[in-house]
Amino acid sequence: MKIAQIVCAYPPYAGGIGSSADKIYNLLKDRYQLENFTPANSKPWLKKGHGAVLFSLLWKLKKFDTIYLHYPFFGTAEIIWLYKIIHPKTKLIIHYHMDVVNKSWSNKILSLPSTLIRKSLLKKSDAIITASLDYIKNSQIKKFYKKYPEKFQEIPFSVDTNKFKPKEINLPSQNRIIAKAKDLIKRVNELFIKKDKLNLIFIGGLDSAHYFKGVPVLLEALSKLENKKFKLKIIGTGDLQLEYENLATDLKISNHITFLGKLTEEDMIRNLQESDVLVLPSINRNEAFGLVLIEALACGVPVIASNLPGVRSVFTDKEGLLVIPNSSNDLKEKIEYLAQHEKIRQEMAKAARKLALNKYSINKMHQAYENLLNK
Repeated sequence: MKIAQIVCAYPPYAGGIGSSADKIYNLLKDRYQLENFTPANSKPWLKKGHGAVLFSLLWKLKKFDTIYLHYPFFGTAEIIWLYKIIHPKTKLIIHYHMDVVNKSWSNKILSLPSTLIRKSLLKKSDAIITASLDYIKNSQIKKFYKKYPEKFQEIPFSVDTNKFKPKEINLPSQNRIIAKAKDLIKRVNELFIKKDKLNLIFIGGLDSAHYFKGVPVLLEALSKLENKKFKLKIIGTGDLQLEYENLATDLKISNHITFLGKLTEEDMIRNLQESDVLVLPSINRNEAFGLVLIEALACGVPVIASNLPGVRSVFTDKEGLLVIPNSSNDLKEKIEYLAQHEKIRQEMAKAARKLALNKYSINKMHQAYENLLNK
């Protein structure tokens, strides 16, 4: 089977849509003939931000059996809609990632054609994939879902739990031969012993496209903490970084914060393993899942995330806490709660790893896509 995967952005650019496309590519490339089409490799006729018109797809797609479109992709979603009209027998799978809210006026104009044909495009699809049906039920296409629920399939993102895992503890040599159950439990508990300060971590794009990640809310919440025994590592880069650094200075917490920039996967995992809590304080529906959440869970790191459709279905109160979106006061209270309740945080850490193994393993995602493609 020949599959054309069409996506608006792809690594090395940091972003959830591109990262998920990369995961799918690596998951399926050994079994299927899979080719990626992005603005970077397809010479767009017109391009602005992550929107682009890949007009050449009208003839390049003829050799493929299946089209896998990551939506939104303004400018190219229209091309796929037109292609499906001309070639109705070609299988079309749409991966609906998120609504796009709070667009600038220029982006609203550029996205208008895609918005106008969206319902027709969805109707022409053979399947619509989502990481969370909870998100879809509260999204801009919720009415379409109610009318055509059979088109939708939930396939959560996955994480390599062999890579993303809790930090290993070196044991005395006499304990390496036989590891009884009680010894194993002790080792896990030792991993999460509270340090002299709470180590927080944020991972996400710091560019304008990822304004919704809520970094200012996080900084404001930290500035309100009475006990300033915390350290925050921020992993990511972008044009808003200087603005965030200045805000940290203005809030008098810059000495507690380290901007690490873009890291290799290995270094990112190491920093996750050394953290007590990952915080994802997104402010609106542009955050539909949060890949970093399951990466943190797999490392045995409790999470604090905004109570948003999709995001709230990633974990339960056994593995982390939900906060009111855009509320620095609520976020401050949740951080304080975990800082003051070490035992609860340790229990969350163990539950986090267990959830990642049971729900977000690569094998589960692989089987779901096998079933989807071979219907």
